Amino acid sequence: MIAIGETHALEVVKHVDFGVYLDGGDLDEILLPNNALPENEADWEIGKFLTVFIYLDSEDRPIATTEIPRAEVGDCALLTVVGKSEFGAFLDWGLAKDLLAPFKEQRVPMEVGRSYVVCLYLDKTGRIAASSFLGRHLAEENDGAFEIREQVDLLIASRSDLGYKAVINGSHLGLIHNSEIVRPITIGDTFAGYIQDIRPDGRINLTLQRPANEMRDALAERILAHLEANGGQSPLTDKSPPDDIYAVYHASKANYKKALGKLYKDRKVTLEHNRVRIADQAQVIKSGPSKSP
Repeated sequence: MIAIGETHALEVVKHVDFGVYLDGGDLDEILLPNNALPENEADWEIGKFLTVFIYLDSEDRPIATTEIPRAEVGDCALLTVVGKSEFGAFLDWGLAKDLLAPFKEQRVPMEVGRSYVVCLYLDKTGRIAASSFLGRHLAEENDGAFEIREQVDLLIASRSDLGYKAVINGSHLGLIHNSEIVRPITIGDTFAGYIQDIRPDGRINLTLQRPANEMRDALAERILAHLEANGGQSPLTDKSPPDDIYAVYHASKANYKKALGKLYKDRKVTLEHNRVRIADQAQVIKSGPSKSP
């Protein structure tokens, strides 16, 4: 079904002086104006299919463009304010016609030059608009969509005293508590995260760290690789400053100590006062070169 605010591949069905008409299905024929046509005329012959984005023109008629926006209806994205009017703020979303965020849909007053994470939706007239009240458009409670320890895609949306609110897989909202922040984060960042737990009220807590056993094993492998690349030893011990550990491994000191403990238990490293060594390397140094009989 062809919908406003989405990208579709539509068939060219008619040529007119001011563009071409595309088969819009239930929306009838949709105009693609001359200024949006591909340069190669062969690409828009009758019967050809064009990838276009559908929106409403100034007279509320469906119209097509070959420009592809940074987000479609139902998506969340970090967009920059490029202007303001009596109706709200205008955001740059990659099309010639800027996107309106009405005043009533601004969680905080938007300022020109600043960027905000917004959700795109259709207003009562069918026009595409933006809202920074993400909770009005996304689920804030788990509805069976996620399981604990599941890996998800995150978009960092806002900051609070408790931590960072993030969009989960484009459909839900969750919270990364301050205690779970192990690296710098800024609004608009996108990266993988994990479902830490589901609160009794259904709200979702997030973590940036893998489940403990997976993270420990992966970090242990990185430690061994780092040791091998640096002569079999490293000055980073379980007593090293957290910032020094993070600069090399992008991991917390607590997790680094757990990974070192696993390697030590598996007899893959030895722990000394001021360094960590690969076990075989340490043994060679301790025993010295072998002597010929």
